Formats: sequence, structure tokens, C-alpha cells
Amino acid sequence: MATVLESAGERAGERAGGSARLAAVQPPIIPVVAELIRRHPGTISLGQGVVWYGPPPAALDRLAPFLADPGNHKYQAVGGIPELLERIETKLADENGIALRDGQQVVVTAGANMAFLNALLAIADPGDEIILNVPFYFNHEMAIRMANCQPVLVPTDAEYQLQPDRIAAAITPRTRAIVTVSPNNPTGVVYPESALREVNQLCRERGVYHIHDEAYEYFIHGEARHFSPGSIEGSAGYTLSLYSLSKAYGFASWRIGYQVIPAHLVEAVNKIQDTNLICPPVVSQHVAAGALTVGAAYCREKMAELTRVRTRAMERLRELGEACRFPAAEGAFYFLIGVETARPPLEIVTELVRDHRVAVIPGSAFGLTTGCPLRVSYGALQPETVVEGIDRLVAGLKAILKQG
Repeated sequence: MATVLESAGERAGERAGGSARLAAVQPPIIPVVAELIRRHPGTISLGQGVVWYGPPPAALDRLAPFLADPGNHKYQAVGGIPELLERIETKLADENGIALRDGQQVVVTAGANMAFLNALLAIADPGDEIILNVPFYFNHEMAIRMANCQPVLVPTDAEYQLQPDRIAAAITPRTRAIVTVSPNNPTGVVYPESALREVNQLCRERGVYHIHDEAYEYFIHGEARHFSPGSIEGSAGYTLSLYSLSKAYGFASWRIGYQVIPAHLVEAVNKIQDTNLICPPVVSQHVAAGALTVGAAYCREKMAELTRVRTRAMERLRELGEACRFPAAEGAFYFLIGVETARPPLEIVTELVRDHRVAVIPGSAFGLTTGCPLRVSYGALQPETVVEGIDRLVAGLKAILKQG
């Protein structure tokens, strides 16, 4: 009987097939590299974009009271618990210059990835176009394809900065949004206020949305400054701002973020979130509310150590000279390096793991189709381990470059 059922299931699968929409989506690269690491014990990963530190005590102190209240184990509001929403609204006004107006609303989400998917499904229909600046954050491109929309790829300049003229030229009648990410994943660059204002004005003039991802807002080095386009006067009706609490407060696995959306999208986003999630994880919301009592100071006190590691990483990478080029990334905790080799990035990544026990992410996952770009993350491990990982990376790249 089991054999008959298995055969019937196989035939049904053959007739039905898989989703053609999903077949067009690139595989997530982080699990691919994670499997390489698993097969080569002792590898230091400079791959995934998380921080080495954990949540502040004020966040974890919320767990015991949360567990003691039986009401906390039931569904709660689709858009977030009142305390967290209040703290977020205060933070937005004080730090981002975004005072909610014209019916704007904060929606708490299961991370900034969910905030992006909410935004995409709320504004676009199948066949619509979403402009991404290359290199893009791969989960954004994946989400656009999953929604049966079309990513329109616009190159940045040699320093990975925005090119507003080229963005403007890419707009068509099917364009629904322009996406910007600053501080940027995967490049680590910070877009200047002037460029973000220019893109936001372009969205206003051409009647499209500006989706701006600010997940790395606190990770700023040197003289760079973070700017939130949602603070621009008159932008409330077409600007969607996305945030993550995972990076700054060291609780990536708790899956908590939020978005600021125009009033006319609230009903649509509530439908999407209720269907996907019902409500954001309530325990994570309580932890997040505790973290926000400490605020940005918690992340900023870690920045001195992170900047020290960044400086050490740049010094070592520059030993490779013109064979390893990268812009002066002043945000997040990434470098996107260009290695002078004709070999494909994933092949280089595989060799680095196999022969040198260090892992990075191939730049091809971020939409780069020429050269050998590699994303290096220096935020995920204890500083001493990161330095060892960078040393291994430089030694490995020197060996690869000698091979020609």
C-alpha cells in the first residue's frame, strides 16, 4: 500500500510541478556558505551580517515578568503592543526626525525583511517594476521575484554610491518603487543626505514610492552621518521607512523590526501581516521594549571596538594593493572587496573555506555579474576572532592571486 501511495504522490507531483515563480528566485546564499563551513570544521565565518554581542540586560529583564502573565501567551494586536509602539514613536521623533503625521503609522514586524515584504505586497501587482540599486541586498531581490514583480537593476558608481540620473532613466509606467539601503548591505557605504533627498524628490515628482531600509542606522564610522528620508517635509504619503532591532541590540533570532508607512497603506499592510504572522512575536516585542529603554547608547558603546576591528581589517586588506579594491565603507560592518582574478566568486569562496578555513559571501549574490566581488563581514565574531579571520582571508587571497 505504501508503494502505491508513494507512486500516486510522485505522479501528482509530476503533474502539478513546482512554482515557476519560485524557480526564478536565486537560492539564499547564507545557507549555501553555512553548508561549506559545516563540511570544514574550524572555519572562521566572515559571512553572516550579525553582531557579536547579545541583548542588553534591560531587555532580558523583561522575560520573567512576561512569562508570569498568562495573558501574554495569547494573540495580540496585529501591528504591535502599545508600549513598544510608543517607544518606537519617541525614538523616531528624537533620532530620525520622523514625527508621525498625515496618518502615518508604525507597524511592528518580524524583522526588517518582513517589513520589506509587507511594503512590496501592499504597493505592487504582478508585473510591476521595483528599482534596486546594484549591488542590492539579496533578500530584497528575492522578495520582488516571489511577488511576481520585476526587479529593475540600476548600477551604482565606482564607489558604490547612488546615481540619481540613471535611477530616473530607469523609471517606466510600471515602476512602483525605488529602494535604497543606507548604511548599505552589502557595501558598507553610507549615502549622503543630498543623494537621498534627490531620490526622494524624484519619487515625489514621478509618483512612485521610496522604500528606504535603515537596518544599520547606528553603525556609522568616521565623519559619515545617517539620514532618514522619511524626515523630509511632505514625504509622508510616499516614503516607507524600514528598521531592524536585531543589529543594534544583538537579538537577531528574536525577529523584531518595524516600518513607518503612509496612512493609505495601513489597511493593506494589516491584511498582509495578519495572514502571514497574525501578530509579531509578543515575547520579542517585550524584549524590544526593554532594549529601547536603554536606546542607541547600548549599540554606540560597542562601536569603538567595532571601529578598531574595521581599521585592522582595512590595514590587512590593503596589503593586497591593487589586486583587492574596496571603497572606504563608513557604515554597517561590511567591506565589498573586488579581487583581481578571472575566477568566479563562488569558486573563490569555496577555496577559501576548503584550504584556508575562512568564509566570506560571493558578490554575485548581490547582483554583481562581473569581476570577483566578495562581501566581508567583521561584526559577527568576537574582535580577536575577526582579526584572525581577516589574517586567514588575506593569506588565502595572496595564495589565490599567486595562482593567477
